[in-house]
Amino acid sequence: MTSTQRERRHVAVVGGGPAGLAAAVAAAEHGARVTLVESSRELGGQYWRHLPDERDGHRQSAMHHGWSTYQDLERRVRSSPDITVLAETSVWAVDAPTAAGRGPGLGVPTLQLLTGPADAATRVPSTLRPDAIVIATGAHDRTLPFPGWDLPGVFTGGAAQAFAKSERIAVGGNVVVAGAGPFLLPVAASLAQVGSRVIEVVEANRIPRLASGWLPKPWQLAGAPGKVSELFGYVAGQLRHRIPYRVGEAVVEAHGDGRVERVTIASIDAQWRPIPGSERQVACDAVCVTHGFTPRLEVAIAAGCALSDDRFVVIDESCATSAAGVYAAGEVTGIGGVDLSLAEGRVAGHCAAGGAARDPQVSDAQRRRAVFGAFAARIDAAHGVRPGWQDWLRDDTIVCRCEEVTAGQLRGKAAATGSRSLRSQKLATRAGLGICQARICGRSAEELLQAATGSTGELDEGIVDRRPIQTPIRLAELAGISEEQHPLTGRQDP
Repeated sequence: MTSTQRERRHVAVVGGGPAGLAAAVAAAEHGARVTLVESSRELGGQYWRHLPDERDGHRQSAMHHGWSTYQDLERRVRSSPDITVLAETSVWAVDAPTAAGRGPGLGVPTLQLLTGPADAATRVPSTLRPDAIVIATGAHDRTLPFPGWDLPGVFTGGAAQAFAKSERIAVGGNVVVAGAGPFLLPVAASLAQVGSRVIEVVEANRIPRLASGWLPKPWQLAGAPGKVSELFGYVAGQLRHRIPYRVGEAVVEAHGDGRVERVTIASIDAQWRPIPGSERQVACDAVCVTHGFTPRLEVAIAAGCALSDDRFVVIDESCATSAAGVYAAGEVTGIGGVDLSLAEGRVAGHCAAGGAARDPQVSDAQRRRAVFGAFAARIDAAHGVRPGWQDWLRDDTIVCRCEEVTAGQLRGKAAATGSRSLRSQKLATRAGLGICQARICGRSAEELLQAATGSTGELDEGIVDRRPIQTPIRLAELAGISEEQHPLTGRQDP
């Protein structure tokens, strides 16, 4: 082996969505050996989720924006001799670095992997010791609780899109789409394309807030003409399918005998408190609800990455985090859409492979980061969650669906103990201890605890996202991991 080969960097990219694909390609272009870890069978992430290979895919592009970009990235990843793709592979644990410095096992966290279908009993464990890591784990829907949200027929917008994109299945015949943010529009479009009748789209924020978020400094939008044309495309689709778009309203209750049969929609004020007397009921057989997104922080927190006040991974101009040798890109650093994810992914991959943030190879990506970063700030300003949603809840409203813990139980325990600790809430009520490990209810339970105790600051930083074991693992799998596969004794990198 030559000295050049010995010094060649090994970059692990966690996540095969837009940011991860861009990072893998950029790292390989800069001379690194790349291992791309993706939990799904297919690359593309939620944004480019598509029909499986065995299905007729000649109409793949019909459900996607930027499909040609995905095809180009996927081709370059698959054809590169320097990129190894580990599909159906999850990071189940991250081990702290053993010593300062650079190189396998030195200064950079170790990744513990399981490869195989998530529900299989034959998953194969392995250990990855890269010279640098790019975390591109993305985000998932945040759905605020409301009475009846545990009924069959209530879906997140992301789940509805996943069925539409990957299976061409409609989650319902007559569907209400509700929540906050521009993501409501592509959800409605996907449903209409697979045959649903979308009764209406309901945006929680009122016109003054939407205007204050989107209208200032309109020249900034000129740098993102693709976003503007995409918006017009969705608006045209709404008009074509005659889908009403209502603002300042929210689904505050779902009703039905065994499944959703109708929903109550109410006008809400600027803080999202329901306005008495404004309620109306709408018959439907499904409701798709999304109130923005929550970043997937398990790997980042385990790797030691610092978080911002709004709970995203903090990065610098090279997309480096506070943890040595660890970079981050995409929705885990802030909700900004696919263009920002692609730009950050390219910068992160290039720098993880040993490049610099101001190299000419990433100058265009850095320019796009600035443009679409401003776009991301507008999304938060116009569509962010407001605290009045807690007024939707009754005491018997389930907040933690896994453990069937109600809002009344959470509020009562908080008021009785005065504790600001989410840990004590978990122990007292079991909220967040179910199969989802607080991925769905964690932020809502945290905000309820803050309100009940009069707290304005953070409780236990990152606690709802801190999971030493980051994905479900069988006890047999845990017991079967041999000494040779332990990060300190070493199995060869995949």
